[in-house]
Amino acid sequence: MAVILVFAFATVSLAYERSETLVYGGGLWGAPSNWNPLTPWAEVTGTGGLVYEKLFHYYPLSNEYQPWLAESGEWVTDNTYLITLRKGIKWTDGEEFNAEDVKFTFEIAKDNPLHYSNIWDWLTDIEVVDSHKLMFIFDNPHYQEWKQILYDLRIIPEHIWSKIPADELLTTANENPVGTGPYMADSWAQDRMIWVRNEDWWGNEVFGKPAPKNLVNLVVSGNNVALGMLMKRELDLSNFFIPGVPKIKDTFGLTTWYKGAPYMLSENVALLFLNTTKKPLDDVKLRRAMAFAINPEMISEKVFEEQVQVADPTGLFGKAWMEYHSEDVVDEYGFSYDPAKAKEMLEQAGYVDADGDGWRDAPDGTEMRFEIIVPNGWTDWMESIKIIANNLQEVGINAVPGFPDYSIYMDKIQQGTFDMVINNFGSSRSATPFTYWNWVASDEINGEIVTDGNYSRYDDPELFNLIDEFNVLQSDDPRAMEVAAEIQKKLLQAMPSIPLWYNGLWAQSTSQYWTNWPTENNPEGYPCTWAGKWQYGSIEMLINLKPAQ
Repeated sequence: MAVILVFAFATVSLAYERSETLVYGGGLWGAPSNWNPLTPWAEVTGTGGLVYEKLFHYYPLSNEYQPWLAESGEWVTDNTYLITLRKGIKWTDGEEFNAEDVKFTFEIAKDNPLHYSNIWDWLTDIEVVDSHKLMFIFDNPHYQEWKQILYDLRIIPEHIWSKIPADELLTTANENPVGTGPYMADSWAQDRMIWVRNEDWWGNEVFGKPAPKNLVNLVVSGNNVALGMLMKRELDLSNFFIPGVPKIKDTFGLTTWYKGAPYMLSENVALLFLNTTKKPLDDVKLRRAMAFAINPEMISEKVFEEQVQVADPTGLFGKAWMEYHSEDVVDEYGFSYDPAKAKEMLEQAGYVDADGDGWRDAPDGTEMRFEIIVPNGWTDWMESIKIIANNLQEVGINAVPGFPDYSIYMDKIQQGTFDMVINNFGSSRSATPFTYWNWVASDEINGEIVTDGNYSRYDDPELFNLIDEFNVLQSDDPRAMEVAAEIQKKLLQAMPSIPLWYNGLWAQSTSQYWTNWPTENNPEGYPCTWAGKWQYGSIEMLINLKPAQ
């Protein structure tokens, strides 16, 4: 018997064959309202990837680029990058996709303040060679940034976006998005976004047709709700952290990337940021001692049930980043859980209990009390900072967990009014460790910090210069490894933030309606529906899925 999904909207009722429909959750947190590719931080997940495509895709597990809208790309001189586009691609309104669209996508950021406008600080010109070739000419190529732009920037149609007034570029909801991708926006409601397959997608002949005809992205209110929906087979794929998965995955037939621990791929780095503008956290000796006092292995075991891995002291992970990992630096400046060493370091630095209240005081006799904060409701992080606070208390440091509402949490980060905070927002996988270093040690530390990172507000011009130097080096430049080692050394010596664990790419799938999910033994695709991740192999996941019946 065929199963039909019926979704009721205000004006229309739509029915979908369940065997042709992929239902998933984990990347949509509210009613769909924005399909604007120029505001990727606010777009409905899937807008970038399903509708608006990139020049390349990037496969983080193999550290390889896949030509996508581009057929090829290469540095033909040190300052000139040549892109050749695929032929025969059309926008979903029937207009031809060509080099003018790509040029327009970049040049609209030259005349308007967009999130990628800074590229024009080092890009001087774009020359259209013919309808499918462009040359990007730089005066000071930022090779590392360019590596990310190639697979991250959404290409938009000139014939539509050139008609949108400048003051509406960032405010338009773009409710009927016209892209080149494998899916199109079909309909939406308060609790879901529905995409329908683009039967005329150019990639059908190149990569293969995506298996699901319809994609239904549900708003799911929490981890426990997602777990219940998986058990009832109401979700095919969940991108939530779900406690208990290691114990129940086999009982309920859930598929994860690894069969055993850590079950999940690593996706980003969770760090403890220490506010270096507050005394005595401005003392590197105190910060270094804290790194030895914290037990991330306990967090992995007790909180995440081994669904996460303990972070390397450098915070680096993944094939692309670990190419620059310096074992020598870690051997000399790294840290590991060692409370006895932490106590010894504190004693030597003058952090002793001067007033006999049971807690260590600052060397000048000032009492110390630190609050560690994460957003209320983020239960895994809430439990994690309880462990961190206990670890610090065990070496005599008075630390307590705090759970402010998310808005207050973000305000404290942006205004620099916290003591310690767990955060991972800019530490996701990428093709270059520059993205991590440029976030965790950004030089934008004055005034309000919105998205730039370096929440510790650690000020080291030499470190900033090293990160800038790494950015302008080709990956195969021998100097790149030397600079990378110096960056790792400086971060470990100063310890403004402490890498603790790798937050997982939470992914659990069921096989009642779809099979052939990507796993360690079937690494075709990337099981992620989060915004900004579709070009990592999620489209390939859709192509390789097979109907269960």
